[in-house]
Amino acid sequence: MKKYIRIVAGQYRRTPIEVPDIEGLRPTPDRVRETLFNWLNHFWQGEFGDKQVLDLFAGSGALGFEAASRGVGHVQMVESDPKAMAALRILRDRLNADAVRIQGGLAQSALTRLENGRYDLIFLDPPFGKGWFPDILEQVLPLLKPNALVYAESEEPVPVPDNYVALRQARAGAVHYQLLQRTASLK
Repeated sequence: MKKYIRIVAGQYRRTPIEVPDIEGLRPTPDRVRETLFNWLNHFWQGEFGDKQVLDLFAGSGALGFEAASRGVGHVQMVESDPKAMAALRILRDRLNADAVRIQGGLAQSALTRLENGRYDLIFLDPPFGKGWFPDILEQVLPLLKPNALVYAESEEPVPVPDNYVALRQARAGAVHYQLLQRTASLK
């Protein structure tokens, strides 16, 4: 049986997103996305159009398509699973989501090909239980603009490393999520 989630708000509101049957794929729940985007709306004063966003572990695309739906100027998705990547492209094309770009490959490989200092926000929702944090936060640091944001989702609270400050954090069931901000100057 196929599983679906939906885009919560914006121009693609209520659009269903099919969740591919891939081991370990767990889309960010609607309630968590709604909270996250309320936080972003506050910190960005409702201005999404000039923002550049990276969804480094795109999976179902829930975070990236939610950002595009709310008017983010550019969403770069990175996904390593071919089945998930195909589903992302189908949905992007169905929505005519011109702001969305999809790149195949592993997150670590993508980090070396992405433009430094470009992103206002990076979504980090890697597979649980693989020990991505806190190392991945250090790896994405060069990609962030000064004072840019990072959304971190994990099975446990993520320790906040130097060069970041925690702005918000919450928990929904087994999901811990935080909004971090890169400090203006690198230490």
